[in-house]
Amino acid sequence: MIQPLIVDLLKELGEDPYREGLLKTPERVASAYAYLTSGYQRTVEEVLNEAIFTEDYDEMVVVKDIEVYSLCEHHLLPFYGKAHIAYLPAGKIVGLSKLARLVDMFARRLQVQERLTTQIAGALQDALQPAGVAVVVEARHFCMMMRGVEKQNSQAITSCMLGAFRDSRMTREEFLQLIHNHRTP
Repeated sequence: MIQPLIVDLLKELGEDPYREGLLKTPERVASAYAYLTSGYQRTVEEVLNEAIFTEDYDEMVVVKDIEVYSLCEHHLLPFYGKAHIAYLPAGKIVGLSKLARLVDMFARRLQVQERLTTQIAGALQDALQPAGVAVVVEARHFCMMMRGVEKQNSQAITSCMLGAFRDSRMTREEFLQLIHNHRTP
């Protein structure tokens, strides 16, 4: 149970967990962490939820600027940013909203950005068996902004390129150009 742990934490921080402003804090924190780590209760199969379809389409599919909110497993502080996903179908496509749900499932776990990036790519590769998958995550980390080096404008960028995105420079460059040069309508 998280609530008694939060009471103890507040005491260790020098606070009175029984003062008016903190009375419901243990309950709120427990609820917040349950939501922020709800990805542990989901599977890729549940998230994709019968939204994989047979389709004779083999051009690049890109969904960019998917909002990402996660917790750094090293400090339990938030990191946030955007994920960009592309795949080259090989007989199967997936509902576009499922890509955002896949990002959320992995982001709602204690994470490092590098693992988050590869988990998204690997799950899509396994589920669709496409000719290639590309994932780029751009994020700002509160563990670097609020503590430690305190660098407010730093950003981490991670990528995972599989199949044609790894093997073909032209395919990779097309993806990178699409995610960085086109404005959203």
